[in-house]
Formats: sequence, structure tokens, C-alpha cells
Amino acid sequence: MSPVRMSKVEEAVRAVLAFNEAFNRHDVDGMMELMSEDCVFENTSPPPDGAVYAGKAAVTHFWQTFFQQSPHAHIEIEEIFGAGTRCVMRWRYDWVDDAGQAGHVRGVDLYQVRGGLICEKLSYVKG
Repeated sequence: MSPVRMSKVEEAVRAVLAFNEAFNRHDVDGMMELMSEDCVFENTSPPPDGAVYAGKAAVTHFWQTFFQQSPHAHIEIEEIFGAGTRCVMRWRYDWVDDAGQAGHVRGVDLYQVRGGLICEKLSYVKG
């Protein structure tokens, strides 16, 4: 029996789901295993366009710093779907600030997956 091949849509959605699971564990190594060497991450901050991080080393450093500064970071997926090599994820990001106050924001990420690895993550936020 030959193995079942995933469609590009299934491959993209699975990669993004696994990435989000690693994010919620604050597992930067696990996240980066799911990103290509030439990955690009476009952050929501600073407005209006967000900072762009290109290459695995720059993206890794961003996430390491992010989790040090936001140790309670959690993303809840509100909706996810794929189209070809693209995946769209609508989310709610929750945190606790230095004063112990909980906060949240909602947004959307647009992903591109190539060969089972995330090569592009563009993040957009409401507000």
C-alpha cells in the first residue's frame, strides 16, 4: 500500500497548526523547525506596517525575545483555512502585562507554505 499524499492545502494547514501549537508551548525550536531557511515574518508592530524579519536567524531571535517579554503569550485560533500553498488564520492573542492585567487583541495571519515549511508569515491586527 502506498502512503497517502496530502494536498498542498492540507500540508499548509497542518504546518500552521503545528506552528501554533509550538507557539503556545513557547517552543521556539519547535516553531523554527516548521519554517524555511529563507522565511520572512512581518510583525504587527510597529504600526502602521510592522517590522520585517528575514531569514531563520532573525526570525528565531525575534521569537526568543518575544517570549522573554511576554511569558504568558497565547494564541487561540478562531478560524483557519487554506487555499493552495496559502493558509489564513484568524486569531485572538492573549497576554498578561507586567502589572498583572490581562489583555487581548484579534488579528489575522497570512501564511505561505513551501515543501511543508512556512516560508512567509504576515501578521495583521485589529486596532
